[in-house]
Amino acid sequence: MKKTIITCAITGAETTRQHNPNLPLTPEEIADAAAEACLTGASILHLHVRDANGEPTQDVDVFKAVIEEVRRKCDIVIEVTTGGAVGMTLEERLQPLQLEPEMASLDCGTCNFGDDYLVNTLPMVREAAEQMNRYKVRATFECFDLSHVDTSMLLIKEGLIKPPFHYGFVLNVPGGIRYDAETLGIFVNRIPKDAFWTVMGIGGKANLAAVYGAIVYGGFIRVGFEDNVYFTKGVLAESNAQLVERAAKITKDAGCDIATPSDVRQMLSLR
Repeated sequence: MKKTIITCAITGAETTRQHNPNLPLTPEEIADAAAEACLTGASILHLHVRDANGEPTQDVDVFKAVIEEVRRKCDIVIEVTTGGAVGMTLEERLQPLQLEPEMASLDCGTCNFGDDYLVNTLPMVREAAEQMNRYKVRATFECFDLSHVDTSMLLIKEGLIKPPFHYGFVLNVPGGIRYDAETLGIFVNRIPKDAFWTVMGIGGKANLAAVYGAIVYGGFIRVGFEDNVYFTKGVLAESNAQLVERAAKITKDAGCDIATPSDVRQMLSLR
């Protein structure tokens, strides 16, 4: 059996310290959180960064500073976001690819996002895929809707993304498709049979349910403050590492082995 990958999305673009005062914001705080998450079982860091005011940014210099700080503290695989935050242009969002990270998220379509929406037209999706090819970055097909899986298949058919394929199913976003076991099963059955996938349940109830769903369907797990700031109902998580530690325990209790960063690099054929 393949090993289970745990991704930690420690900051995100929309989460604030009003949601959870333990949210890491500075390069040092993000690097410390990444190292703690890696120590407790995470092998991929899904990376958003913040500017000096704590606001989301795709500035390449900020990403560079954060990545260098993370690298000083641990060997976790770094997956940068190209989704950025609501309202950013595609040019802004793709800036971190210049740093040639090992992985990056590739939003595969437009979707509702709470009271806003994320715009990803087909030409924008193709441009992002082409740049990931140019910088030899392994793409994660981020799918907020079932139609996004069909878009990913188009990119594969056009030769824009090469195997091995990795998907990220983003479920339970307000205004988007819900998370439940039936919905997850439909997504899993639509992707290429040899593809890897990670499920992200947004919000406390969906996030924990998605951990179990990933194990049942044979996929990978994502936790972290980007997706959920609670440990139990009404109780804020003390850290990202606390969420990773629980996911790792559930994984081990189910008899699954947890992937290390080295395992991820081999499984996903990273540079």
